[in-house]
Amino acid sequence: MMKQAAAAAVGGALAVGAVPVVLSAMGFTGAGIAASSIAAKMMSAAAIANGGGVSAGSLVAILQSVGAAGLSTSSNILLASVGSVLGAYLGKSPSSLPAEPEAEGNEATENVPQDEPPKPPLKSEKHEE
Repeated sequence: MMKQAAAAAVGGALAVGAVPVVLSAMGFTGAGIAASSIAAKMMSAAAIANGGGVSAGSLVAILQSVGAAGLSTSSNILLASVGSVLGAYLGKSPSSLPAEPEAEGNEATENVPQDEPPKPPLKSEKHEE
């Protein structure tokens, strides 16, 4: 139980701490979109698709806003909650996970015949009448 609680805490903290790092690595920085980055390619594709501009509320606009200003408190709480649930799930010990059902009987010998089939004759017998 303690291992699962620790994994939940680590998962929540990791989720909140990783978002700014990942967005910055993609090119969504506080100073704007970094040149020649994934963010710049996303912005270019969005501008081409919208006739020259990036529409408000699009994924690129939201990620740039988060990259520049950070996440709100409610977003951080939601992100920490999701990270905690995921961390707790991954921190479960194997003994607490549901076990696979075991088969009844021995499957290896289930389809094996008990008696040997009769062997065919080696030579053909000629019948004389």
